[in-house]
Amino acid sequence: MVHRLGLLLPLLLGQLCSQLLGTSGNSMLHYWNLRTENDSWGSKRIQDNDSVASAHTLLFSLDYQHVQTPFEITLWIMLASLAKIGFHLYNKIPAVVPESCLLIFVGLIMGGLIYSLNDKSPPVMNSDIFFLYLLPPIVLDAGYFMPSRPFFENIGTILLYAVVGTMWNAFGIGLSLYGICQVKLFNLEDVSLLHNLWFGSLIAAVDPVAVLSVFEEIHVNEKLHILVFGESLLNDAVTVVLYKLFKSFSEMPSIKPLDILAGIGKFFLVGIGGIFIGLLFGMIAAFTTRFTKTIRVIEPLFVFLYSYLSYLTAEMFHLSGIVA
Repeated sequence: MVHRLGLLLPLLLGQLCSQLLGTSGNSMLHYWNLRTENDSWGSKRIQDNDSVASAHTLLFSLDYQHVQTPFEITLWIMLASLAKIGFHLYNKIPAVVPESCLLIFVGLIMGGLIYSLNDKSPPVMNSDIFFLYLLPPIVLDAGYFMPSRPFFENIGTILLYAVVGTMWNAFGIGLSLYGICQVKLFNLEDVSLLHNLWFGSLIAAVDPVAVLSVFEEIHVNEKLHILVFGESLLNDAVTVVLYKLFKSFSEMPSIKPLDILAGIGKFFLVGIGGIFIGLLFGMIAAFTTRFTKTIRVIEPLFVFLYSYLSYLTAEMFHLSGIVA
């Protein structure tokens, strides 16, 4: 009985391996019959043994390219999360380096790991990936946890800083750089005013992460905190609108006064249209969540879906997705 089980067990294992490896069960059975009939090893049996051994190696093969993209994205998010946990656990780190600088350092480590594994440059992030996948959760986090009452009580001052102040920075930086480019010593006369304004719109918005963290630590005046916080939230929308406006101007063969007037009108249309898109999806979300009292598990999903849909809908109509 034991001898029969000893003969039957390899057959069952062979059949299982044949299903895993994609080989036919008849070939495995034929190989076992040849093995049991004669113990001598010929060239044919050596070839069969090599083919089976090579087939067995498929069970332990490494296919990194198949999971490269989701693996690297997951690893990147995990490292950023661990760095954020360590930043808040170790109290001496905030006194030495801001949180944003720490995350930049984690990104450099991640890029070095990707480069060392692939022996080539890591994938470059383009503007579509940033605007469609990375920016929406950042804006949602800032808007969702924003203190609403102090924000709307000081909305006039916040808009003054966010709109007028950001435009002042953008045009001031662009015109200053254009004046520097006209100096023959730098040999930059071929850089046009439009490209300088384009660059100015790119760096005009300030992200006061370190300032806000210091404000929270020293418990600064609430009004000053909400003014800086609200300006940092809305100036991104102004910057994105200016960036896309100057980008469209740079693609035109010639700019006419009518194009400038259309650009100014589009600037206000983009902001106001984003507000209406956000209000529309906000009312739809409020109406939908009235019927989720017994299934509250899907309420967080609605928060993400309606917020992301409002952003994508605004972008689809070339409106401000950040405001929406």
